[in-house]
Amino acid sequence: MECRPGCAACCIYPSISSSIPGMPNGKPAGASCIQLKEDLSCSIFGSPERPKVCAGFKPEKLVCVDSAEEAYKIIASLEGIIL
Repeated sequence: MECRPGCAACCIYPSISSSIPGMPNGKPAGASCIQLKEDLSCSIFGSPERPKVCAGFKPEKLVCVDSAEEAYKIIASLEGIIL
């Protein structure tokens, strides 16, 4: 499965404990990553500065399902966020 353009669920809903450029303490669940661009793409995608956890998060039908909205709900629920 390929990433869905305009989704960015994995850049918003999971908590990230590792350092991100511009977010040295990581980010809390439900907060947009500072590297998330207006078009919902990652400004450090493919860069060695991108956290390993981000690079390791691959799109999967089980999580990404059929729409961005469904992915938001699934990832948010895994983090204990009610949408």
